[in-house]
Parts: sequence; C-alpha cells; structure tokens
Amino acid sequence: MIGNIVAGIYAGGLPPFDGTVNYLVVAGGAGGGRGYGGGGGAGGLRSTVTATGGGGTLETALTLSGGTNYTVTVGAGGAGATSGGSGTKGANGSNSVFSTITSTGGGGGGSDTTDGASGGSGGGAGYLKTGGGRTVNQGFVGGNGGGSPSFPGGGGGGSGAAGGNAAGSVAGSGGAGVAVGISGGSVTYAGGGGAGIEGGTAGSGAAGGGNGTTNASAASAATVNTGSGGGGGGFGGAGPGNGGNGGSGIVILRWTVGTITIGAGLTGTTSTSGGFQIATITAGTGNVSWA
Repeated sequence: MIGNIVAGIYAGGLPPFDGTVNYLVVAGGAGGGRGYGGGGGAGGLRSTVTATGGGGTLETALTLSGGTNYTVTVGAGGAGATSGGSGTKGANGSNSVFSTITSTGGGGGGSDTTDGASGGSGGGAGYLKTGGGRTVNQGFVGGNGGGSPSFPGGGGGGSGAAGGNAAGSVAGSGGAGVAVGISGGSVTYAGGGGAGIEGGTAGSGAAGGGNGTTNASAASAATVNTGSGGGGGGFGGAGPGNGGNGGSGIVILRWTVGTITIGAGLTGTTSTSGGFQIATITAGTGNVSWA
C-alpha cells in the first residue's frame, strides 16, 4: 500500500535521481622503457568504495543534480618506448575524469640510463637510475634500477604499492594494484609493469601489468581497462627490446535511484548489483546525466 502511494507521487511511477554517486576513476597506465627498461607506472586510482590508491583514505561520493551534464573521460594507455636510448621513456598514460575528479596517468618507464617518469604511479627506472614520483592518494613511486653485470630496470609503481627495486641479477617487479568492489565482485586495478634486464630474471607485472623481458624481445602490454603499466624491454645480442604498452583506464559509477544517460563519444554499459545501479565506461570522452 505504501509503495503504491509513493510511486503514484512521481511521473512515470518512479522516484527521481537521488543525487549521490560513488565512483572508481582509474587513469591510463604508462608504457614501459626500452632496453634495460623500467616498467610502466600504473594510472592513478581514486575510489569511494572498498579502497583507494596511494594508501589514502576513501574518497567522498559526489552529490550531483538530475538533468545536468557531467564530463567523463577514460584515459588511454601510454605507448611503450620503441626507439632511442638513454633519452627516451615509455609514454605516460592519459588522465581519466569524472565531473570534478581527475586521476593522473601513470609515469613512463625509463629506457637504458633514464629515470622513470612521474605520474599517478611512477615509472620504473632504467639501470643505475631512480624511479619516478607519484601523485599522493593515487599511487606509489617507481622502483630504482641496478648495475652490472645484468643492468636490471626498476618496476613500475602500482596504486597499492611501490615498484620493486632491482636487486643483483633480478629486475624489479611491478607494484601491487588495489582491489575494488564497486561493481559487485572484487576486481584489482592499476598494477605496475615489470622491468627488463640483460639475462638474469625479468620483473613480473602486477594486476594486469605487462611483464619485462630478459633479451631483445618486446615486453608485454598491460591489460586494457585496468590502468596498469606495460613491461620494460630487456637487452640481448640483437640489441634492445621494446617496452610494452600501458593499459587504458576505466570509470565506474554507482548510485541507488535514477536513470543514467551515457552520451555520445563514450562507450559504456549499465547493470545492477546488490540494489545498486552501475555504469561501466570503458572508452571515450563525453557527458553523462541522470533523471
């Protein structure tokens, strides 16, 4: 009886958008370095549910208005380094945006004797160099490179932990990502890429991050829509191996009452879980609105 009375108050029989939106905004991961390359840093991760990046406290849900457009951008992954030596890095990932929330793209992995780039999470360094810096409350720093005889790179920083430092004949592994349960089951995002080396043991990527290589073969790319970093290329008799590409980011939105419109320019789907409505946006730039 009460439900029928409430439904009858609203046109169309349903209550309007309640205004509170929780979010996960993950930026694009960075590309790995080339030849003794550092792993790519993960994209910055900001979340209001379960956990957020950089060891920070949970973000605060946004209070929005029905009938208003809010910008969404899903950041692309950065390209792995494919040319040059000590002056090059993997490309940084691109930022992801939802309304007033911006997550910073991951920092590129250093090539040869190049520091890792700063980003949401820092890129791993080339040999004998320093990992890139992080964005506070979004990710962690990249790992440092090592020296002779194998010249290992440092692992890319992750949203949940710093990239591993090179040690002896072992390259740094990617820093851990963060597990978030905004869309129902727990999914781990934004892990760092593993580093390359000449011989020895290459670094492993974390949570969708690319693995480094031990020779002139190309490192592996990160998984799309994870915001993870690409692997760093190794070095062998045929020369330097190329870095792997970073993974694109993702934006996931969750609310209770109301209907979303995902505008032109965005690729996304809607679903329900545990009494919540969820929009998962995997590519593009455009607007969303609620009614």
